[in-house]
Amino acid sequence: MQDPHVIIIGAGAAGLMAARTLAKAGLKVSILEGRDRIGGRICTLEESIFSFPAEAGAEFIHGDLPVTMKLLKEAGITYFSTEGKMWNARNGILSQGQNFVEGWPLVKEKMKELSIDLSIEDFLGKYFSGDQYIPLRKSLTGFVEGYDAADPKRASTFALREEWLSENDAKQYKIEGGYQNLINYLAKECIDAGVKIHLNAFVKEIAWEQNQVGAKTQDAIFNGLKLLLTVPLGVLQAGTISFLPDLPQKMEAANKVGFGSVIKILLGFKNKFWEDVRDKDGNNLKHLGFLFSGELVPTWWTQYPNDTAMLTGWFAGPKAKRFKTYSDGKLLDEALNSLTGIFNIKAETLRGQLNSHRIINWSADPFSLGAYGYATVETPEARKILAGPVANTLYFGGEALYAGAEMGTVEAALANGEQVGNEILKNFQ
Repeated sequence: MQDPHVIIIGAGAAGLMAARTLAKAGLKVSILEGRDRIGGRICTLEESIFSFPAEAGAEFIHGDLPVTMKLLKEAGITYFSTEGKMWNARNGILSQGQNFVEGWPLVKEKMKELSIDLSIEDFLGKYFSGDQYIPLRKSLTGFVEGYDAADPKRASTFALREEWLSENDAKQYKIEGGYQNLINYLAKECIDAGVKIHLNAFVKEIAWEQNQVGAKTQDAIFNGLKLLLTVPLGVLQAGTISFLPDLPQKMEAANKVGFGSVIKILLGFKNKFWEDVRDKDGNNLKHLGFLFSGELVPTWWTQYPNDTAMLTGWFAGPKAKRFKTYSDGKLLDEALNSLTGIFNIKAETLRGQLNSHRIINWSADPFSLGAYGYATVETPEARKILAGPVANTLYFGGEALYAGAEMGTVEAALANGEQVGNEILKNFQ
């Protein structure tokens, strides 16, 4: 086999997008993927597991995002707006509304006043230190951990301000048939353009010199002129892949970018029992979309408006990382106990209603070692170092290296993959 011009490590959204960009420009590209499938942290499960193609990984399109929307239109893939009402469960009381952060208007006001970046923990200590703000601190900390999978001790207030105050993510969408349809489209585009995709090819070592690279897997060495690394940041931070010669500055920069933990819990029930639950005013949860609680597994959502008896639990941030060694059985117990606290239904009753379940512990997954990136106070400078090419030969990409409010999303991975692909192209012109 003729050596490729470019080797890409990782067949997730960023790697496939970069490969398509390069191959359509006429370059020979090989993708090395450690898993036995493409998609990375995008993984749509077969309908045989649940009654529909459920998402083990990425699930939502967070707003009218340009790269994602352009690809969906190009591929002829349909998507739909998510619907449903927001509910809160606190101290055994159900209430409707979106007040999942106490004192949100005041938080936004103080964020806008901030002129020097602080961690969220320091921000709360500076502006909301009194006892009267205990509920505010608790709810904001929980939101940072739960939604952004971030550590409040490290998460950048500037970055979260940009994300939270952006109006672009007011709408939420899902892809008909799952995100895998988009991944499959990109893969077909790559293959049609001549890209070779190698599965079960876990790269352990990268030997390089200018315009010459060798990527060593468990049973082969792939040689090329350039190499793009798009593995999840957690894998890079863990030092799973070694470099010869090594890249200490890159590794130091990688550790200054945040990478959060997530455990996703999919529970398929015999019926939508929550529709029979009522709040103190007699309102039912028939149109339940998202539910936020103070339980161990705090965030839940339905498949509304789809008529599917499934609840998805979301457990993220530093707390989730502490549970990464738990067995699936233990995590299922914790999930059912959380639903017991929310709906005041016995765990044994819920277990009797359970048809199917799947626990996806992304922090324990050796090919991801976490969920997605978030910005720390140190990230802006660290990202510049990490994203910069080495001798115009080694390149780094992925959602965690995207500079913008969409960091941590599929949009960020797609946009960054396209951007880095175009950067590599310039070195062949």
